[in-house]
Amino acid sequence: MTESQGTPEQPYSPSAPLHPEWPPPPPYRPVTETVPQHRKRTRGPVGLLAAVAIVAAAVGGGTAYAFQELTGKDTVTTAGSTTTVVPTGKRGDVAAIAAAVSPSVVEINADLAGGSSTGSGVIITSGGEIVTNNHVVSGADSIKVRTSDGKSYTADLVGTDSSKDLALIKLRGASGLKPAALGDSSGVQVGDTVVAIGSPEGLTGTVTSGIVSALDRDVTVSTDENQGQNQGGGQWPFQFGGREFNGDTGSSTTTYKAIQTDASLNPGNSGGALIDASGHVIGINSAMYAGSQASSSSDAGSVGLGFAIPVDTVKSDLAKLRAGSGS
Repeated sequence: MTESQGTPEQPYSPSAPLHPEWPPPPPYRPVTETVPQHRKRTRGPVGLLAAVAIVAAAVGGGTAYAFQELTGKDTVTTAGSTTTVVPTGKRGDVAAIAAAVSPSVVEINADLAGGSSTGSGVIITSGGEIVTNNHVVSGADSIKVRTSDGKSYTADLVGTDSSKDLALIKLRGASGLKPAALGDSSGVQVGDTVVAIGSPEGLTGTVTSGIVSALDRDVTVSTDENQGQNQGGGQWPFQFGGREFNGDTGSSTTTYKAIQTDASLNPGNSGGALIDASGHVIGINSAMYAGSQASSSSDAGSVGLGFAIPVDTVKSDLAKLRAGSGS
């Protein structure tokens, strides 16, 4: 083997060093620092609820209601297109509607300074929140409630809104109750089948049926908590069509838009449920002609003139009632 006479000539390559006497570069760039691996932060329930709470504080009552819905505290069941109360094949069946919704309607007895008031209410949460009429419980010294299974509870008045004749009460020590599904009164049409459940004259769980007779009726009621409260059965004076029914409404009044129905309503039905063919509550019964004041026996009894506060009004007012507002 002969002695080498120099470095053999290398073929040209783009990667060949310009200065072969320098050491070649490393095949890859060395890692000079360790990039810390951060765990991906997820927005869990706490972060989400905090965000909702901030929006609730900024926007007001409607969002506060949504916040309560989201937390699961005293959750209200709002009926949607997939909410099933009665089976599809039983839609419009009065017996099926009564069986499904009766456990969500209660009898209310309020002791007042000048007497007593009897009415009805609708359970809206399993923990015992109940919507009723302001005129049933306003000014009450004590409130007793009896559910459809015969259990009795003491209730506290949470909030009232006399301008809409609505009130919210809460049962003490109640749990596992069956809340009603609140429907959508904006979709109600004249001629729709409806069912009314309440406690007329203290007859708990009375069921009647009929149709929606008219919409957006202007009904005027008193805002005086002592006006008509001690009349038997919880009947309540109101004005409609330029006439007064069940007595003098007094000088302090309010007017709201109501659903008119020919379903038989009597004193004590106040605060009860007006229900559609699917079993969804579409109104809170509030005013009716009290036949017991008729001048003759032929005029006695229900004459098919009843009114209910639309459930959309109830839902929009719920945050205010829960906040303890009284007006």
